[in-house]
Amino acid sequence: MPTFCAAGAVASPIYNDLTSRQSSSLPSSFKWSSSGPLIGPKSDSHNLAGIKDPSIVYYNGEYHVFASTAKASGYNLVYINFKDFSSANSAQFHYLDQSKIGTGYRAAPQVFYFAPQKLWYLVYQNGNAAYSTNADISNPAGWSAPKNFFASQPSIITQNIGKGNWVDMWVICDTANCHLFSSDDNGHLYRSQTSVSNFPNGFGSTVISLSDSNPNNLFEASNVYNIGGKYLLLVEAVGSDGARYFRSWTTTSLSGKWTPLADSQNNPFARSNNVAFSGTPWTKSISHGELVRTNVDQTMTVSPCKLRYLYQGLSPTATGTYDGLPWKLGLLTQTNSAC
Repeated sequence: MPTFCAAGAVASPIYNDLTSRQSSSLPSSFKWSSSGPLIGPKSDSHNLAGIKDPSIVYYNGEYHVFASTAKASGYNLVYINFKDFSSANSAQFHYLDQSKIGTGYRAAPQVFYFAPQKLWYLVYQNGNAAYSTNADISNPAGWSAPKNFFASQPSIITQNIGKGNWVDMWVICDTANCHLFSSDDNGHLYRSQTSVSNFPNGFGSTVISLSDSNPNNLFEASNVYNIGGKYLLLVEAVGSDGARYFRSWTTTSLSGKWTPLADSQNNPFARSNNVAFSGTPWTKSISHGELVRTNVDQTMTVSPCKLRYLYQGLSPTATGTYDGLPWKLGLLTQTNSAC
């Protein structure tokens, strides 16, 4: 039976053995199996090239997926819901440019339920770091117009971004504070902070949380989770073969130092060399995605057991401009879980 979040929150799919599962530690290396492509562009008037950057929660008996819609002329957002992954490909697309989110550049969504306000938040990039809210995650017309977390790009990002881009905002809250992580395609992971009581306002004190002199080693698409009593950080990197993969770190405090976990090309969190495919691999890149969480709220809680990661992949033979590439979504399932 499901367990409920704190008072005023929504129900979360947390199982009876949650306590024992969360006490299990993460492995020092990972192995995965991958599905084939589950969600791709539909043949409709939107003429999309790719579906990218998924965020996923399981709530009220359904998976709710938000993703970027990509084509050469620009990005926006789409919402998809389905009961199981076997029906994901046939699920209806709800294009969020038809909501108050509107047209124009919107990309890289993250969805979560902010329990103190009883509202769903959709965080995304729009040139700034933006958000919309909704009382009902299953109502695609219910999203509010975009608001920005910042008046302008924080100065520390401007000073360090070089020729990169400010991308991939991610919010996670502990008991006292909410933290907004972001990347710059230039080897820096940033963290901004506000109090839980002041969220979504007041983000400041932006610092460099992690950096690498080689931008490809710390590129973009960070995820941060509360997992097994620690925090798990995932960051997308560009491998020596040009394909995307994920590195990982842990810490006991969101404002603390990150300790490497599986963080190399030979021992990655997720890369083509630790993912098994049925038949010929449909992608060499394991790119921007999100773990299927244990809880839907602002704590970003995940059980360390039997991890599942919804990601974007790309045919190894695909060519063209980056925004015009035919990205599709697939699912990784951990095969070396200890619990």
